[in-house]
Amino acid sequence: MTQESKHHATAAAILPLVGGAGNVTSVAHCMTRLRLGLHDGSLVQEERLKALPAVLGVVEDDTYQIVLGPGTVARVTPEFQALVQAGRSGPAASGRRPDAVTAEALAVRGAALRADRKTRNATPFKLVLRRIADIFVPLIPALIGCGIIAGLNGLLVNLRWLPAVTPALAAVAAGFMALIAVFVGYNTAKEFGGTPILGGAVASVIVYAGVAEVEAFGQDLSPGQGGVLGALGAAWLGVRVEKWCRRRVPEAVDVLVTPTITVLVAGLTTLFGLMFLAGEVSALIGEAADWLLSHGGAGAGFLLGGIFLPLVMLGLHQALIPIHTTLIEGAGFTVLLPILAMAGAGQVGAAIAIYCRLSRNTSIRTTVRSALWPGVLGVGEPLIYGVSLPLGRPFITACAGGAFGGAFVGLFNQLGTDVGSTAIGPSGWALFPLLDGNHGLGRTVAVYAAGLIAGYAAGFLATYYLGFTRAMLTELNTEPASPAAGAAGAGDRGAERI
Repeated sequence: MTQESKHHATAAAILPLVGGAGNVTSVAHCMTRLRLGLHDGSLVQEERLKALPAVLGVVEDDTYQIVLGPGTVARVTPEFQALVQAGRSGPAASGRRPDAVTAEALAVRGAALRADRKTRNATPFKLVLRRIADIFVPLIPALIGCGIIAGLNGLLVNLRWLPAVTPALAAVAAGFMALIAVFVGYNTAKEFGGTPILGGAVASVIVYAGVAEVEAFGQDLSPGQGGVLGALGAAWLGVRVEKWCRRRVPEAVDVLVTPTITVLVAGLTTLFGLMFLAGEVSALIGEAADWLLSHGGAGAGFLLGGIFLPLVMLGLHQALIPIHTTLIEGAGFTVLLPILAMAGAGQVGAAIAIYCRLSRNTSIRTTVRSALWPGVLGVGEPLIYGVSLPLGRPFITACAGGAFGGAFVGLFNQLGTDVGSTAIGPSGWALFPLLDGNHGLGRTVAVYAAGLIAGYAAGFLATYYLGFTRAMLTELNTEPASPAAGAAGAGDRGAERI
């Protein structure tokens, strides 16, 4: 038996003895122990677990810790993670047919559409995008918190209030962004199956002040050059080097040799290659965004605002996350997010139109009322999957509303008023505290608010006049019958509308 198959066999033997993949909530390891988060500790078969040849002991703490020894644990953990992931995957769908054209029927259709999109999005390219998104998504709370503090500090500075406090607020707001590369490196290594702290160590080279004394490609490097893209590439390279070492370095010296080679090889490659190249790419992204909005203006905004929700449906929106982060790191805000947020405004306008057009369908109107305020605050899924997407045409007209809102904001960008966000994640009204621009907060807020109004109005008008055929209105604009009545054909008719 090869070493690789031996470690796979060890992982496969451990998994059922800790309750199976469904009982595992988290997987990590330290120098000697496999650390597991478990739903139900009573499912662990401890005596059988201790009897496994590779298990040196177990420790119950905040996590369930299985002692495997240095070297071995680093090789068994990836195998165990792969088995857990494989055990959790698998189709889970409901076969229940909708009974009537009610909010419940739309919810069933929406869930089916969501599951279908998820299945179609499981292509290698989209899975890579999803993994990249999973690196950045955990950073969003810190980006939001620091962004709001930065906005508050800017307001205080402009008003000349609390001059003794504003430097401290600036430090609090800027500290995370100064070290964001380290967090990206940590998450990258974790996502791609390496040791997270080694990913952070490699990425920390990028923000170290001493890199200013290093020359690459005939130029002196600068701290932070390459930013999050460089950190992502550096940590990914570190994972490849670490895995290469794990397969070849003897277990007895693995704990000494593998981390050293990983940090050395990936660190030097980062200094003499990745930092420069990633810095050039980051600069190009910033220039491209500026060029797009300064030259494309309303046209670019119309396109971005209109296609964002279809991009979300296809899973391609995840490619924008590192672009947003790069723009925030370089300019202090991303000019793309406020335009993309107009897609949600179109959904809100469309929902109001649906509410007005289907005046007799109390079930759908109740759903619209409950989902509308989350939509206004930027949480669009209840409206998308509960109302507009299952109906079909209203989803398209909602996208048209987002396109007009995006065109409005894009036009002002072309005229020289940048409307940006200091963080990613929020949308709708929730984006107001994060707004920033090049002409003061007042003008930035006014343009964004007017864009939302334009998106609401366009989404409403497009949906009210173009979102329903006569046949759809005949079917939908009625008081839903009892659940047992009129069930046949509801699902098929919903598919035809789309």
